Amino acid sequence: MKRNLKIKELFLKKFDKPVTELKFKNLYELLVCVMLSAQCTDKRVNLITPAFFEAYPDIKSLSNAKLSSVKSFIQTCSFFNNKAENLIKMAKAVCENFNGEIPLNEKDLKSLAGVGQKTAHVVLIEWCGANFMAVDTHVFRVSHRLELSKAKTPEETEKDLTKIFKDNLNYLHQAMVLFGRYTCKAKKPLCKECFLAHLCKSQDKLI
Repeated sequence: MKRNLKIKELFLKKFDKPVTELKFKNLYELLVCVMLSAQCTDKRVNLITPAFFEAYPDIKSLSNAKLSSVKSFIQTCSFFNNKAENLIKMAKAVCENFNGEIPLNEKDLKSLAGVGQKTAHVVLIEWCGANFMAVDTHVFRVSHRLELSKAKTPEETEKDLTKIFKDNLNYLHQAMVLFGRYTCKAKKPLCKECFLAHLCKSQDKLI
């Protein structure tokens, strides 16, 4: 559809090769940040991680961490109890199954505790520039408001977006995240400032 191609074109034009707002220095830090960001804001994660990475600077130190200690560092993060357990399990698995090297393929990443398809895709998008789509709450909302998908789940929405856009998925993913975070917000979307307003027929439209 011409409309879908126009939406793709405008996203790529408006957001010039966007990257995540999570702050990290290496692959280990990226994986931890993405795991923590599930149902939590990037802003909150960026407040938590400096002290966390000072205490656990690498995968080995995290694999040997005490659960209570990890919890204390991330307690202001949503679902911190589960995330603390998964972070340690993830680190142990990387050390035991992958010789301490975080794998860079979807299957092996998804074998790690706390790493689902979305997390695996985000890591591969940000670290490798992989041609993947990842669907978080922002991408899900934007996709449905723009009628790019009617799917009920993030996984099915991801399939729809991948089929429609085909390439530049890494940039389109991040563009849609930023667009959903700052313009097409869940409550009170900024429709008057939206560069896609002329292509949007959403019932949530505020114009």
